[in-house]
Amino acid sequence: MAENNHSVHSPLLSEDHHQQNDYSKTTSFFVLATKFTLKSLIWVIFILWIALIFMYPSHIGSSLVEKCIDATIGTPFGRTGSMFLVFSAPLLIIAFLAILLLIVTGDDKLEGKKDSKRPTFRLWTFPVLVDGPFGVVSATEMIGIVLFSAYVIWAIYNYTLGALSLISDQPEFKMKCILMLYVLGVRLGLIGLFCLGFLFLPISRGSVLLRLTDIPFEHAAKYHVWLGHLTMVLFTLHGLFFVVAWAIEGRLIQELIAWADVGFANLPGVISLLAGLLMWVTSFSPVRRWNFELFFYTHQLYVIFVVFLALHVGDFIFTMCAGGIFLFVLDRFLRFCQSRRTVNVVSAKCLPCGNVELVLSKPANLRYNALSFIFLQIREISWLQWHPFSVSSSPMDGKHHIAVLIKVLGKWTEKLKEKIMKQPLVEVSVEGPYGHEVPYHLMYENLILVAGGIGLSPFIAILSDILHRVKEGKPCSPKNILLVWAVKKSDELPLLSSIDMEAICPFLSDKLKIDVHIYVTRESQPSLEEGCVYRPIKSSLRPVPSACPISVLVGTGDNVWSGLYVISSTVGFVILLGFLEIFYIKPFGVEKWWYKGLLFVACMVAGVIIFGGIVIGLWHVWEKLNYSREKVDDDTKAKEVVDQQNNINGNTPKDPSQGNLAKSIIAHYGSRPDFKEIFGGIAQKWGHVDVGVLVCGPPTLEVSVAQEIRSHTIARQRHHPIFHFNSHSFDL
Repeated sequence: MAENNHSVHSPLLSEDHHQQNDYSKTTSFFVLATKFTLKSLIWVIFILWIALIFMYPSHIGSSLVEKCIDATIGTPFGRTGSMFLVFSAPLLIIAFLAILLLIVTGDDKLEGKKDSKRPTFRLWTFPVLVDGPFGVVSATEMIGIVLFSAYVIWAIYNYTLGALSLISDQPEFKMKCILMLYVLGVRLGLIGLFCLGFLFLPISRGSVLLRLTDIPFEHAAKYHVWLGHLTMVLFTLHGLFFVVAWAIEGRLIQELIAWADVGFANLPGVISLLAGLLMWVTSFSPVRRWNFELFFYTHQLYVIFVVFLALHVGDFIFTMCAGGIFLFVLDRFLRFCQSRRTVNVVSAKCLPCGNVELVLSKPANLRYNALSFIFLQIREISWLQWHPFSVSSSPMDGKHHIAVLIKVLGKWTEKLKEKIMKQPLVEVSVEGPYGHEVPYHLMYENLILVAGGIGLSPFIAILSDILHRVKEGKPCSPKNILLVWAVKKSDELPLLSSIDMEAICPFLSDKLKIDVHIYVTRESQPSLEEGCVYRPIKSSLRPVPSACPISVLVGTGDNVWSGLYVISSTVGFVILLGFLEIFYIKPFGVEKWWYKGLLFVACMVAGVIIFGGIVIGLWHVWEKLNYSREKVDDDTKAKEVVDQQNNINGNTPKDPSQGNLAKSIIAHYGSRPDFKEIFGGIAQKWGHVDVGVLVCGPPTLEVSVAQEIRSHTIARQRHHPIFHFNSHSFDL
């Protein structure tokens, strides 16, 4: 009878199992097809948009744009809406598609991105330039620089030919010069507007476009610097050409203070250019190093720069760069809302090496990875200063806290240390976490981590993340890790002891090979009191949820909510622009260019604050409800967790190989890392594999590593590894 029952039910169970497999395969196929479709659409729109911008300086390109404008000019938005549709709407459409792609991808970001068995050369990890005005530049970045340079040269060439044809009919040489200056001045300003449209994209810290391309803000910041220099060169030449032309005509002062209602308003342009020049001059490296606060405060003039630019050119010309600026406004308002909350510091202490460790409270659903960083503000020290710090904890260290290590270097960090010594419990404002969308340190089987000083901080998080994943059997590629750490003095060595690797992952030596080489550059021998270099510090900290955790209103937060915020703000902006055109501009016959430019900017800001603000308010309510449920669940489970930990601590077998890690830590005194020797030894030892190299430290260290990787890649033999350069250094 039992056999009959078994024989009867087995086919049913088997059929159900097959149905589940079929459903899983169908779902997987649907997800893959959706991702492929979205990526294809993004690429098609991006290529067509870039091609249009690139062709615009030519007669064919300008004619094509005019045809597109004429085809859509009958809408209630008029010429302004048509210009916006051609030059800015494609960027916003790409942002919408990127949101859908991130939602579909979900948390499976490592799928299809794992290290391949066959070593491959990658343009984005090969340093082409290593020591120059651009810093370390990968092959992919070099291609971008060449394309931007080619566009500017191509545009200037076409506009110069057009100007020469215009002045050919002028009989007087003086008039030819003046007309040439006018025409080229206008065209250089037009090229500058296109560059300005890209300028704000890299500094939108939580931008969906940065997440789509997996470019973290610390890398994107240098793109902003490059574009800033190019944009200001073009705008400066634009203004200079007009100034020279007006001076030749003998009406310089009159033109500088002119504020025309129809056409370009000169005075707002002068104000915008002066604001831009102040930001530009104070952004150069010598000024930043001499007085960072001067650079930081002067850079807030970007509001004056953008608003008066809109007053200068009017609404329909401003639309050429409006897409990138609108995405920045979206990001800036979201960051403003997030940073209004003060966050509880669960633990604040000064380490023996002189560094400061802050442990902040966070909700369990706040996502980040070991390569993330956050911006901190302490209002008791400064209301305006925000400082970036790499995260020193893994997301798997605990779901209710996030930690940072801070090296005491300047006035702000000195005041922070003094405050902690007097009053350990402080309140901070937080922006972030930001960083890579994909934790690329998990994609290499072989890793070399190169740190300088406090640059060890993110590598502590990386090691902890890898160890937790190995222990719990989660997706994790690394098998061999070499940590190279350069410090000035041995009093910094206790920093390494802030992570107890063998406690995180027992039987570590059976699953992962970790070698640590420490270089103490300014001491010839260890001090007598030093003894063992690595002494794991047992932490008694057990962070719990608090009333004031970090807000989840960030770019890496909930994809659905952030998507609703972007879409609602954009729709709101378009609605306000339409209402303005229908109920105010046309009925009252508003023709002033500068006034319409101001109204356009006001609609952008109002769309974000009003329509986006409603979504943020609902998002905040959802966050509070979710956190309340989370806190109740944690309170009910707290006793069970403690009992489980006690049982584990009492019954976990000891690893007979404990102590092997300390033997793999070698300290070198009075010398610096010889990267030629280090990479040469790795090449012989690891063979023909992919090796991910992560660098975090001063620019000189980054340059040395990049130079050696470039040399090795150029001269490498077939049986040697391919080294992939990745930088985690941050420089505003």
